Order: sequence, then structure tokens, then C-alpha cells
Amino acid sequence: MMLLALVAASCGGKKTTGGGGGTLKTGGTLRLETDGFEWTDAFDPTGEYLGTAFGIYSDLLGRGLTGYNHVAGAAGNKLIGDLATEPTGNLSADGLTYTYHIRPGVKFGDPLNRVITSKDVSYAFERLATKSLVAQYGFYYEPAIKGFKDFEDGKATSISGISTPDDSTIIFTLNQPVGDFPYLLAMPAAMPIPKEVAQCFTKAGEYGRFVISSGPYEIEGAKDLVTTNCTTIKAKPLVGFDPTDHLHLVRNPSYDPATDTKEARDNFIDGWRMDLNTNSQNIFDKVQAGQLDTEEATVLPAVLQKYLTDPTLKDKLKVNGGDRTWYFTMNLVVPPFDDIHVRKAMNFVMDKEALIKKLGGASAGDPAEHIIPPEVLNGQLPKGEFDPYGCSAGANCPNHTGNVALALAEMKKSKYKTDASGKCIDPICNNVVNVTRQTAGFTVLEPVEEAAAALIGIKLKTTEVQSFYGKAGVPKNLVAFTSGAGWGKDYADAKTFFGALFLGSAILPEGNVNLSLVGLTPAIAKADGMPNPNSYTGVPSIQTDYDACDKLSGDPRVTCWSNLDKKVMTTIVPWIPYRWATARFTIGPAVSQYVFDQFSGEPAWAHIALDTTKQVS
Repeated sequence: MMLLALVAASCGGKKTTGGGGGTLKTGGTLRLETDGFEWTDAFDPTGEYLGTAFGIYSDLLGRGLTGYNHVAGAAGNKLIGDLATEPTGNLSADGLTYTYHIRPGVKFGDPLNRVITSKDVSYAFERLATKSLVAQYGFYYEPAIKGFKDFEDGKATSISGISTPDDSTIIFTLNQPVGDFPYLLAMPAAMPIPKEVAQCFTKAGEYGRFVISSGPYEIEGAKDLVTTNCTTIKAKPLVGFDPTDHLHLVRNPSYDPATDTKEARDNFIDGWRMDLNTNSQNIFDKVQAGQLDTEEATVLPAVLQKYLTDPTLKDKLKVNGGDRTWYFTMNLVVPPFDDIHVRKAMNFVMDKEALIKKLGGASAGDPAEHIIPPEVLNGQLPKGEFDPYGCSAGANCPNHTGNVALALAEMKKSKYKTDASGKCIDPICNNVVNVTRQTAGFTVLEPVEEAAAALIGIKLKTTEVQSFYGKAGVPKNLVAFTSGAGWGKDYADAKTFFGALFLGSAILPEGNVNLSLVGLTPAIAKADGMPNPNSYTGVPSIQTDYDACDKLSGDPRVTCWSNLDKKVMTTIVPWIPYRWATARFTIGPAVSQYVFDQFSGEPAWAHIALDTTKQVS
């Protein structure tokens, strides 16, 4: 009951105070540390796909044509006009043409300090369509925008479906109606990018250390960047970002609040600093002591218990709905998970209750029963309605604790050798590679996942890595099993789960998030440098179902995605979804206003305020 009350108090909109009270002040540098400083594309907005980065870009560093007000709940998923004057633009009667007008006076930060034009937005899309830059969610735009693929394939020197008749107008022409197109314009990769700087970086991730701001803050050191030519630009990366250590932001001197709204961005703080600290306990100790203002770290069970039971700390733990699923992946082309019965057996045997207990219990979220969180399905497939491997699977599984009997029965159906009980005794079940993150929120799960797999004869060999997607996200590495993956919506539509995670077209040579390789073909395998590419035939695909759902709108669209969720979980079975997560953050005594950003699933940096008198050095 205490936790429920805490959640209710912690959730909500823009004026959730952190306990400071009084008039909110402008100023101060917000300080946080993270126990896992990694990126999917070294922070280059064209390819970066980390939720943490989405929050940094949309709240602090960038302004897309569309955006959000960065608040909690349903209001936080509602689109607004950001760089553009309105969220939907002017839409043609046939649904094929969107015209947007850019607000006057919005400028890039140092060292350019010039007005942003429609051509800067257009150039961002050219980068999305440049294969060498590995745009990790480019699959959203390729089928939507006319001429995008021709540019991508080198058949055209411009994207025919994007025109800029003047500096303040941009027009998108689509191949077919795309009901969620305005949401795509709010993604970081679609935010304006200055060609005079970014054209110097032709490989994935290179631009991340040189990003020019279009938002209220910029990377520290941007004013020192010399833009004479590519040689001078590349000579001195911005000191505020080291992709292995820190990210430090300061105010963009060219940002004009009159071009923005207070609903979208208060911009109370003067600076924002995130640093790496692999000692999770030390991070939370610093937050409590006031040496940090918040954190990006897994809330450890002991820390959670302390915050829940200490009256002086209860209002410093913030818990919100995360719209996120955490899951283990099984590679469809790597033994023994190339057999669907093995994949089903792993789902039956996994003790989700024990996993969540390791993460602190109920405040960590609910046992996941399928792929998409019910909130993203507008309440369709609520908890308990569709649970193919959990409580509905048999009388011996009352609480998502695993059903060994059903798991062994499923293993008997596989092509691999088992004993009389169904336990795998085939050599292929020994030393099965499992890649996870090296931070506490994942290492603590290893005994549970390994013990569950052992019950059906699969011996996981776990490797902890600092860069999870750097290892698991490279298809040619052929990682059999992963236990470090989680996914939150890109925006409030189930498409944002299915597109990135299960389309063959989303399988990239690096930074790949379709870790099960659903939809893999010989052509994709060859392009990604995988061994023996012609051997990858017959891998299940969801492309036809995905296309059918994407043409729909309203309730029929949601129902279609719900049915696809069921189909993937029963006929492909690429995952073991184990947790529908909450978003939990602790805050220090100096945070005078805390707000949650539903879009990114992160603290709403654009609205957080500090009382610097309560910061401890």
C-alpha cells in the first residue's frame, strides 16, 4: 500500500516538486552519474537509438519540427509544434503531402550561431538515407518518403519527396498515407543538422563528438570548434563529450526563449553534467548526500528498501510508468535456439517473479506476459488476458515462477537430443553464449536466468560487457542469447516496437537491435558480413503483418498490433519478455522541481529546477 501511494505521488505533470518548495529558481548545474555509459551510435543523432539519448536530445540539445511538452502520462505523449509552428503541418486531402513552416529566429548554437533553415532539416534526412552512417531507425522513413530509397541506393542526388521552396518551408511527399508521420519528425535523427559541419563525418558515430546544438543547451567546448574546413573541424572534438566517460552541457547562447514555450521547456538549469561511475552504490550514496542531483543507474534492492522505509527519503524516490519491456533474446539462427520448441521451453521455465525480486520487487514493474506494454496498446491485452507461458499455461504456474514440467515437455519436441525427462543432453546445449551488461541491474539477474536454463539442460556461458550493443548488436558475432536488452516506445504506437526489433530491414551490421534476427535473409546476412550468408533461409518474417497494420488507424490499428503481438509470441518466439518496467529515479535534496518525460521515459531535464544552496560539493 505504501508503494502504491508513493507511485501516485510521484507520477503526474509538470509541477511535481522534489521537496524544495518555494519559488523555483533559475541557475545551477544539474549533476548526475551513470553506472553504464554506452551509446548505440556514439551519440550521433542520425543513428543514436538509446532512450537516455532521446531525452537529452529532445529536452536539451535539439528541436525537431514536432516535439513534446516533456511531462508525465498521456499529456506527455501528445505532439506539439516545436521547430515548426504546429504539429501536423498542412496535410493534403489525399494524405500524401505534409507542409511545415519553421518558426523564425531559431538558431544553431556555437560556433555557428546562425538561423536554422528548412535545408538543415532536409540535410538531416539525407544523412538518414546515407548507408555509411547506419541510421538505426531509418526503416521508418525509407518506405514513407518518396525518393528516400533512391537516394539511399545512390540512384539520386536528392530525396525527391523533400522540397524546400524557401528557408522557412519544408514539404514532405509520401509514397502512401502514413498516419504516424508527424511523430517521426520528433525523433532526434530528424532534427536539423548543419551540413557545413556534419558533412565532414562520413562514418557511423563520428559526428557524435561534434554535434551542433539546435536546442537550449550545447555540448561544452562547442564555442572552441574551428569550422574553417573539415581538417580543422576534426582536429578538436568537443571537450564536453567523451563517449567512454562523460557528457557535459552548457547553455546555448543563441537560444531565444521567445521561439519556444514554457510548456515545452522551462530551462531552469545553467548546465547539465553526466559522468561515468561503475560503482552503483556510490552513485546512490552521493545522491542522498547531495553531491549528485539524480542518477542514471539501476536502483539496487538495498537502496530501494531504504527509500521506501525512511520517512526522510520517501519523496526522493520517483516512480513512473515506463512504457518499456525488458527481455531476453534468443537468436533464431544459432543453436539451440534455431528450434522453436527450445525457445518455447525457455519461456515456460523462466522464473519472472525471481527476476523482478532481484530488482527490488513490485516497484520495478510487473512480470511481462507478451511483447508490448498494455499502455502502448491503449489497454488492449491487459495483464492476465494473454499470457501464453505464464499463469494460463497450467495449474503448476500460479505466479510467473516458471513451469518446469511444461518446459521439459516442449524440449522433447525439439530436434536436439534429450533424456527421458526432456532435459537436453545434446552437446550443443553446453556453453551457450549469453551476453549481458556488466552493471549491477543485469549481473544480479544472472543466477536466475542460468538456473532456469539449467533446468532444461541448457548451460549458459555468460559474458559481461561494457558496450552491450557493441557486442550483441553485431549480427556476424552470432550471439546466441542476450540478457541485457530492454525497449521503450519511440512514440506512443506499437509500431515502434515491431519495426526496430523484428523487421529484417532493421538488421544492421552494427548497432543492431533486432537481436533475434527475425526476418534475416541471405541478402541481409551478406550485407552485414555474416558467415555463410546463403545458409540463412526460412527465417520467420513479420513484414507482411507489419505492412498490413501500418496502413490502419484508430482502434483497428491497435487491434492489429495486438494480434501481431500474439502471433510473434506463439509462432516465432524470439524473446523471453520478463518485465514491464517502471521508470525509477532518485533525486537529491537540491532538486526543487522534478518532472518525468513520458516520451523518453527519463527525467524531464527541460523542467527540472535546483536549489543550489542545497548542493554539496
